[in-house]
Amino acid sequence: MSIFKGTTEEIAACLAEATICSGANCLVPTNNFHAKLLLALNITFTIMQAIVMCAMGCSVDVQNLWGHLKRPWSIVTGFLCQFGIMPFTAFALSIAFNVLPVQAIVIVILGCCPGGVTSNIICSFLDGDMDLSIGMTACSTTLSLGMMPLCLFIYTSLWTSSDTIQIPYDIIGTTLTAFLVPVSVGIYVKHRWPHLAKKILKVGSITGFSFMVIISVVGIILYQSSWIVSPSLWIIGTIFPLIGFGMGFLLARFVGQPWYRCRTIALETGFQNSQLCNTIVQLSFNPDELDVMFAIPIIYAIFQMVMSVLFVGGYQVYKKSHGLGSAETDMELPTFEDGYLEQAK
Repeated sequence: MSIFKGTTEEIAACLAEATICSGANCLVPTNNFHAKLLLALNITFTIMQAIVMCAMGCSVDVQNLWGHLKRPWSIVTGFLCQFGIMPFTAFALSIAFNVLPVQAIVIVILGCCPGGVTSNIICSFLDGDMDLSIGMTACSTTLSLGMMPLCLFIYTSLWTSSDTIQIPYDIIGTTLTAFLVPVSVGIYVKHRWPHLAKKILKVGSITGFSFMVIISVVGIILYQSSWIVSPSLWIIGTIFPLIGFGMGFLLARFVGQPWYRCRTIALETGFQNSQLCNTIVQLSFNPDELDVMFAIPIIYAIFQMVMSVLFVGGYQVYKKSHGLGSAETDMELPTFEDGYLEQAK
């Protein structure tokens, strides 16, 4: 495809950026500023994600993390929420709102994606179980290599063949590596320099939260042409993450998880990897179909961010109204062993 576009308007002189002129006809290079901006944002996002996840790793206790992996009751609960509740909810919403087949497919793809790193950042502000949060994100991303094809086969067969949807296994592997390596560095920093780790965690949490807000605002501006969609998609984008948060919390509480782990599992359930969903959609469908599909994961990402800001704000107000600081809150949280004793009763 040519990188030039023709203009045949009668003009007194060629435009300054024109490269080929013949009388009144000029060829002007296509403006690819949007593509370059997206590339710059992706690179910036990857770097910032690595820095933030290194900071999150500074909160991880290796002994507790290993305990979660050895006795994965909490992780199994999160797994059931992530690959049980979310795909079914996506399917049910698509049927209930009678959306277009291509829109239903992308909603189901979104519901089948693993959790993203955003949940780890919000978890730190809600005094959740960071060891469990990191473990669940790593496990859900790893298990998605098998669970995504299975869930898509089950829930998209009504609208398309599962062979149509291309799952980027290489990108999932890269995402997992980009997650585990910085976290491992953070764990090492905590082991060697615990006082430094506390400072890195505080700065990294605030930086990560601020960066998420900035990315959301930039996304709204960049994809403003995608907001002209049917009201049903706006409704789905609003209630889908809310259902994920709510069902994750209720199921965790139903099986006897302590409150701080309920918050953790709720976050891991409601936060989906929208970036991975966008990649799958772009690989699997043609440009004409993308016009009616691309807005869905963006709407979901925006509303899950809005809800997380409300959660964090509400929780911080609750702590201040009860005179609880971060240190006092941590002291009130059940220990790893207490959590399992509570489950055993």
